[in-house]
Amino acid sequence: TRLMRLLARWIASAAAVAAAAYLLPGIRLEGGIGALLAVALILGLVNALVRPLLRALACGLIVFTLGLFLLVINAAMLLLAAWVAHRVGIGFFVDDFASALLGSVIISVVSFVASSLLAPEE
Repeated sequence: TRLMRLLARWIASAAAVAAAAYLLPGIRLEGGIGALLAVALILGLVNALVRPLLRALACGLIVFTLGLFLLVINAAMLLLAAWVAHRVGIGFFVDDFASALLGSVIISVVSFVASSLLAPEE
């Protein structure tokens, strides 16, 4: 069902955030599974609400760079998610833009693979 697919994506996103925090010293998560799930939720909300607006505003730049500017947008979304998490008292930290850029690539790849395994399209 739809709810199961949504939950699977949320879990996949949490696994992706955990992978990025484990692999990159510039991304840290303080707290347990609850903090991890909260960060995945914040990241999902940021990507659902803010990312489409940024993509629309940067449409020309995205086309001009053959889509590579999407990596910058993804890194900005990760930095924004870290800022929101910090504001609500969740210990999720992204040190700099380079960490955000690498982290967003790791999160994208891991969440795509995990989502494909957990919630395959019918």
